[in-house]
Amino acid sequence: MTEHTAEQPDLFTISEAAEVLRAPVATLRYWRHLGTGPHSFRLGRRVLGRRDDLHAWVQARRGQAG
Repeated sequence: MTEHTAEQPDLFTISEAAEVLRAPVATLRYWRHLGTGPHSFRLGRRVLGRRDDLHAWVQARRGQAG
């Protein structure tokens, strides 16, 4: 994953998170339903998350691979 730069917004959509994780959007929606995916929240009709939370979620799972 790339480092945070001025061009990257702090917030991401579920589609952008799916692209970063190389997973289907439906998988991220399912993880959100289960409460196991990266932290996200609703802002109006959109589901958004913070880039730092996405990276922290990935880092936490790196240690679980086994």
